[in-house]
Amino acid sequence: MQTQLSHKQKLKVRTVFISDIHLGFRGCSAELLLNFLHNVECEYLYLVGDIIDVWEMKKRMYWPQEHNNVVRTLLGKAKHNTKVIFVPGNHDEILRDYDGAVFGNVQIHNEIIHTTADKRKLLIIHGDQFDSVVKISPMLAKIGSRLYEFLLRANRWVNYFRRKMGFTYWSLAAFLKHKVKNAVQYISNFEEAVAHEAAKQGVDGVVCGHIHRAEITRIQNIDYYNCGDWVESCTALVEHSNGQMEIIPWAELFNEQVLIAKAA
Repeated sequence: MQTQLSHKQKLKVRTVFISDIHLGFRGCSAELLLNFLHNVECEYLYLVGDIIDVWEMKKRMYWPQEHNNVVRTLLGKAKHNTKVIFVPGNHDEILRDYDGAVFGNVQIHNEIIHTTADKRKLLIIHGDQFDSVVKISPMLAKIGSRLYEFLLRANRWVNYFRRKMGFTYWSLAAFLKHKVKNAVQYISNFEEAVAHEAAKQGVDGVVCGHIHRAEITRIQNIDYYNCGDWVESCTALVEHSNGQMEIIPWAELFNEQVLIAKAA
């Protein structure tokens, strides 16, 4: 299934999974995320970690109105017929101390099992537990995040000139990740480790984030799903009413919506 929307349609699904929003970080695509949230209706909404970038906010305070609007929109959905579950990641790990708590109708769980419409059990975790860099050396991970921040700044300039020339959004960081051999091997190792944990827990699949790479695949008889992120690719994972899962590349759909609206 490949979702297509006109500029007047809303996306109606059973479940939405989003991760790695990084509110409080300059690279967060808050406006694009708000556009997605305003155009989607769901019964369940899972926030799969790194929603708030506490790491970044400790270095410098950055919290524009758009980031407030994201929080208000999420709380609004939690108040009106959407079950919102927050699974903290490593960038907002301070919230892991509140496992089982409820704030503003938002449930916090360090991990949780989601049952799909077709009765499959999916383990929901952020995934940093299986990132060897983060586990072995938090300091090295933070150095890596500085390099990543530089790439995202460069990415904004690249896309500024692409827009001027009439081209659509493109992620420099994602391109480099997929081209560099060590990065590709890291992603593969991460996916296998997460799938192995899901198999240990006796579930049918796993939903995670953390590595900023949206993916649907099958590993060791486990359905592996990664939500992607809202700093590079701007993707969400959704479950349709029949249990089928799909990655929604919102940046691409948004560009299509703009073109359709202009042509109408």
